[in-house]
Amino acid sequence: MAARPLGRLALTHLLVVLFGMGSWAAVNGIWVELPVVVKDLPEGWSLPSYLSVLVAMGNLGLLAVTLWRRLAPGKGERVPIQVVQALCMVGTALLAPLWHHVVPVAGQLHSVAFLALTLVLALACCASNVTFLPFLGRLPPPFLRSFFLGQGLSALLPCVLALGQGVGRLECPPAPTNGTPGPPLNLPERFSASIFFWALTALLVTSAAAFQGLLQLLPPPVPTGDPATGRQVEAPGVEEQEEEASPLQEPPGQAASSTPGPDPKAHQLLSARAASLLGLLGLTSALTNGVLPAVQSFSCLPYGRLAYHLAVVLGSAASPLACFLAMGILCRSLAGLGVLSVLGMFFGAYLMVLASLSPCPPLVGTSTGVVLVVLSWVLCLGVFSYVKVAASSLLHNGGRQALLAAGVAIQVGSLLGALAMFLPTSIYHVFRSGQDCVDLCGP
Repeated sequence: MAARPLGRLALTHLLVVLFGMGSWAAVNGIWVELPVVVKDLPEGWSLPSYLSVLVAMGNLGLLAVTLWRRLAPGKGERVPIQVVQALCMVGTALLAPLWHHVVPVAGQLHSVAFLALTLVLALACCASNVTFLPFLGRLPPPFLRSFFLGQGLSALLPCVLALGQGVGRLECPPAPTNGTPGPPLNLPERFSASIFFWALTALLVTSAAAFQGLLQLLPPPVPTGDPATGRQVEAPGVEEQEEEASPLQEPPGQAASSTPGPDPKAHQLLSARAASLLGLLGLTSALTNGVLPAVQSFSCLPYGRLAYHLAVVLGSAASPLACFLAMGILCRSLAGLGVLSVLGMFFGAYLMVLASLSPCPPLVGTSTGVVLVVLSWVLCLGVFSYVKVAASSLLHNGGRQALLAAGVAIQVGSLLGALAMFLPTSIYHVFRSGQDCVDLCGP
């Protein structure tokens, strides 16, 4: 008899992972495909600055979600989630045939289709944080960690797909005995950007199907307890009996806290503890989604394209691994999370120093430099991902309102981080890039 509940529980975890995978896969896919599309789009390498602005404008999606809650109070998150998923699927499906189309605007060619569809996808992805997370208030805390595992895959899988495509491969011509070396030879990709976007669409379709599976698995929520808390009855298939059979289960003393019941301390969103947890979410999101991605190329490329690709892929893999760790070992101490955040900022500060010294950071041209920069990216993103998952899990007992506040903190932090880096990277060019196949650090 125990096998069936355990199997249903494992299926629910899998569906939640696939559901979370669709949260930011569309925008992450566009970012990793930039080295391919910039070669054909008229904006060239100014395209990343356009994308930064469009992703910042995507926060207008939060206003649409707020308007929905005003016009349809008590309707839940099902319809907004389905709208977000539909926009992501349609947007990426249209990118596949239209991304390279350009039209004249004010006498200059611009990739209007690519930029417009990117804005649509940014609106949808930004809205996902304040719709997907509150929906998970219907499930016990371990499922929140499964969701963040899926969100980590939304960054990892597009990176793996881009590596299989062969993004950014080049060959340096042999050094001549005299004269200036020729330009680097860019190798063609194994498949086109259109095929990449079709594959990305397939991932998003899988995520949307997983959400429909969750809706079939979980009956409609029945409000209970204090309406102000937003707590709801858990659905059959994930009740306390099944949680006890799960290897991902909370400790017995903590299991009771995942069931609906009064927990005034957890429900006080204005308490010092809750405010600190929300602050940690905002800070880690600002660093991992705004500040550090803006300087990743400056910190890695001086050590070579291999170092850059390893940092991107292994750094993306660190997030799912941190979620796996949180499933088994969850830090519930605010002081402990603070210490971990300081540790993550130590690695982040090292990466910022490398970026500021680009194109000639310390240990450039050595294997030690490559190991240190890749390891710093992995540990920095891994630690911050763990803090984000742990803080969200501790806020889970506050119910839907707490998870909504967590989503807002994540999105606001990401926005502030992106805006903080836009001027130094795109306008004032504080960070300097190197040149492929050219040694700028020689004697």
